[in-house]
Formats: sequence, structure tokens, C-alpha cells
Amino acid sequence: MSSAARHRVLYVTDLAYEARGRRYCDEDIFLSNRLRTEFDIALCHPLDAISLLDSFDLVVIRNSGPVINYLAAYEEFRNRAEACGQLVHNPLTGRGDMAGKQYLLDLTAAGLPVIPTVDRPADLDALPEVSEYAVKPKLGADSIGLRFVPRSALREPGLLAELAEGGILVQPRIPFTYEVSFYFVDHDFQYALRTATDGARWDLETYEPTDQDLEFARRFVDWNDIEHGIQRVDACRTPGGELLLVELEDLNPYLSLDLLTPEVRDAFVDRMARSLRDCLRALPGPVRARVGPHARVGTGFRGR
Repeated sequence: MSSAARHRVLYVTDLAYEARGRRYCDEDIFLSNRLRTEFDIALCHPLDAISLLDSFDLVVIRNSGPVINYLAAYEEFRNRAEACGQLVHNPLTGRGDMAGKQYLLDLTAAGLPVIPTVDRPADLDALPEVSEYAVKPKLGADSIGLRFVPRSALREPGLLAELAEGGILVQPRIPFTYEVSFYFVDHDFQYALRTATDGARWDLETYEPTDQDLEFARRFVDWNDIEHGIQRVDACRTPGGELLLVELEDLNPYLSLDLLTPEVRDAFVDRMARSLRDCLRALPGPVRARVGPHARVGTGFRGR
């Protein structure tokens, strides 16, 4: 593609975000640099995305950090992007973590293999009896606000009041032998990683999934029904061998690209580039051919 025909991509990332056990900046520097061979790439902080999105063909949301840290700006970005028809990768129609933790309740109600989840005092008795329970905010991410309480605490007035307000979820603390993540681009499986023997969440190693494992993961990817985008299906393996969904990450899943072989990493980059190309086919042409020199290219708002 000639330089005059190259599409402009706004790559949203918080390079300064400090995540436990991960280096977001390294992953996004690598990935954006590789994508630059095909697209005109500009990196920006999530708080700057609102004022810049009009001058790009596509906005790619990558390691932008938990949106709970800038929720008002994120909602403004969503509203603006939807109002002007801006292409976003992943699209803003995701039903997983992109929309909060409601999907855990929906999947529990549908009887799918997920850690049982409730958000009402009346439903606490439906949870399995275990010694500890996880309490997490519906809009949480990256373990922000996560806490564990004993079974006796489930009937304490403070927790019941939190449930009545509608902002938290309660799950049994399920014993598991390891956690495993399945990574997809569009609906195509790319690779899987599992926690190593010591169980640390981000101490990962390559995992070769069985056909049954992939059937499990694809069930949630198909349920989410995102045509173009990156998804990570996080699950835990119970002592009985069953997989249970922990999270369906469809907003800005960390990819652990540094743990992959060069061949698998290259294949992922190629598949992501193809996903961006497929997404961009909805456009009549690159934005520089559609926006005149005096056109408005930003709102001036940054959500701060």
C-alpha cells in the first residue's frame, strides 16, 4: 500500500500504567511498531483519545489500564465514538468485561460453565457452601476492589447493604489446580497460556489445549459475538478437571506476547493486522482523503 493510501490508526495505551507482573509498555511498543509497517500509527493516552479520534480511520484500544480509573472519560469516549460512527477495535458492542461484570450473572443464570455469581442478598443461598467468598465490584478490573470474606460475613449488614446498592458481586472462592487463558483474534484461536506450578497469576507457560478446552473457550467467544477484535478467555481448572470461566476479557486484554515463540508471536501480529484490515473495509477510503484541511478534527475535550 502506498503512503498516500495508508490508513491512520489511533493506538490507545497508557505506557506509564504499572501492572503487577506485567509490563504494558513493552507489549504496546512492540505491537505498535510491528503494525506501523502497514498502518500510520499514533499512540495516545486514553484521556487524549476523545480529542483525537476524529482524525483517524480506526481507534485501537490496547493496554489502556482499568477504565475504572477514568470512567467518566471512557463513557464520554464511547458516546462520542458511537455518535460519529468511529470504528473501534475492539468494537464497543462487547458483552464481556467491556460492559462490566454483568455477563457473569447472565452466564450463571444460563447455566454455562462459569464460577457461580450473584449480586442480590436473596440469591446468596444459591451459592455453593465454601469457607471463603470473593467480593468484587461490578466495574472492577485488575483485582481492584477484590476482597475475600468468610462465609459468616455473607450475612453481615455491611455486605448486605453493598449488595442491595447493586455495585458488587459475590462468588465462591473455588479451589483450582491452575488458571489458563485462551487468546483469540476475531473468532480464530491463536494460543493458550497457563499458570506455572507455583500458581502466580502472571507466571505463565505455554499450554497446548485439548479439543474439549477449545470447545469450552469458543463457547464464550461465540456468545460475545464480536466480529473483529481480540478476546482473552480466562478459566480455572478445578481439582475434578472441569474448566470454569473466570473472566471474558474483551476490552484491553494483556497478551503476554513476550512469553511466546517468535513464530507464534509473528502469527499473532499477522492475524491482528488482518483483523484491522477487515475492520477498515467498512470505510470508503483513508481519512486524509475524506477530511478537508479546514475540517474539525477534535472536540477539545480530554475528560480530565
